Amino acid sequence: MNLLSVNEIKNLLDKYDSSPSKTMGQNFLIDDFTLNKIIEAAELNPKDTILEIGPGLGGLTKELAQKTKKIIAIEKDNAMVQILKETLKDYKNVEIIHGNALLDTNYSLPTHYKVVANIPYYITSPIIRKFLESANPPESMVLMVQKEVGQRICSSPPNMSLLSVSVQFYAKPKIISYISKKCFWPSPKVDSAIIKIIPFKKSEEISHEKFFKIVKSGFSQPRKQLANNFSKSLKINREKVNLWLLKNTTNPKQRAETLSIEDWKNLANSYQHP
Repeated sequence: MNLLSVNEIKNLLDKYDSSPSKTMGQNFLIDDFTLNKIIEAAELNPKDTILEIGPGLGGLTKELAQKTKKIIAIEKDNAMVQILKETLKDYKNVEIIHGNALLDTNYSLPTHYKVVANIPYYITSPIIRKFLESANPPESMVLMVQKEVGQRICSSPPNMSLLSVSVQFYAKPKIISYISKKCFWPSPKVDSAIIKIIPFKKSEEISHEKFFKIVKSGFSQPRKQLANNFSKSLKINREKVNLWLLKNTTNPKQRAETLSIEDWKNLANSYQHP
């Protein structure tokens, strides 16, 4: 593996009259060891189709292309698209799409595919949610994310958040490795984490709409007690809320961050609109 050096990146960007975009969160990976960690975590095989979001200069794309059947690389920045056409010209199994991975639907994915990406931090949550909630979720997602966000996604009670519940309802996430900000150019302000997310098989045991209605109500004011949040947001008197919670072995004075996914499922399954 041999990523471009900082000088090589600068020369390539100058050639296309471009520079790293802060608004797009462009920080280019310059550490081969980290690249290898991502590749290992993806557990690639020659039959894989990979969706890469924000391939940038194509360093990760090249490694993916050498080990898999096809890469669908979606890049929003027009200058990067032009650079990718140069850096990936020798890779016939790479399809470069100029578009927005969050909004566009002008690309088709096979039934089985994986997502591998060093994604801009500002689209982490919506990207994960989009693919986990889709009718055709990936087999796995290996993502480079902000360290704190990775920790929140993988947290457990009593440190849950709306984000961790939203991801863990659909999938099992885990942190593969922490990555120093020095492994990127330009260097971001914070360290990163490589996380791997493996979606569960589809289950109809509970209505997703009902589940998230209860979860969002519980987290409506995270620092307040569950009974207060449910009573106010669901418009149920406090006594009924207390009984409902106690029937599900949940203390009305608990906070939302202390509940497990199973706790939320039990509450959603037993909830009856007054």
